[in-house]
Amino acid sequence: MKRPREAERKKKMLSELCRELRNWFDRNQRPMHGAFEIRNGKIVDRDFNEMIKPNQYFAIFDSIFNDGVYKNDENLALTDELFVGTVRFMSIPKEVLDLNAEIDAWITKYGEASSSPYQSESFGGYSYTKASGNTSGASGASWQSAFANRLNKWRKI
Repeated sequence: MKRPREAERKKKMLSELCRELRNWFDRNQRPMHGAFEIRNGKIVDRDFNEMIKPNQYFAIFDSIFNDGVYKNDENLALTDELFVGTVRFMSIPKEVLDLNAEIDAWITKYGEASSSPYQSESFGGYSYTKASGNTSGASGASWQSAFANRLNKWRKI
C-alpha cells in the first residue's frame, strides 16, 4: 500500500504534467460547471456519479482544497467542501501514465540536484563544488527538458 505522502506526490505530479502539457485529455467531453459538494471524501452530484466510470481520471478546477487530477477508485479521499467550479472527465492514455511514472522516478532521483545551480564531483579523496553555469542541474536538465521530446507529442498549444 502506498504511503499517503507518496500518493499525494504522485497525484500532484500528474496534475503538474497535465498543466505543463496544457492537455487535460478530455477527448471533447463537456466539462461540468456549477456548484459541487464534496462530502465524506466523494463528490455528491448525481450527474457526476452517473457519468464517471470506475478508475477513470477527472480534474477539479476552482476548488479551495481539491484542485488537481484524481482517479475515481477506492482510495479517492477528497477534502470535504462546497465550491463553484469545474469538473472535467479525463481519458489519459496509458502511455502518458507510464511517462508520468518515469518523470516521478526521475524527480525522486534527480529532483534535488536539478534544482541546484551547483555541480559537484569527487574522486580519490578530493571533491569540489562549482557553479554549473545553468540553473537546471542534474546534467543540465529539469524534468521538462529531460523529457521534452516525449512530452511534445501530447502538448497542446
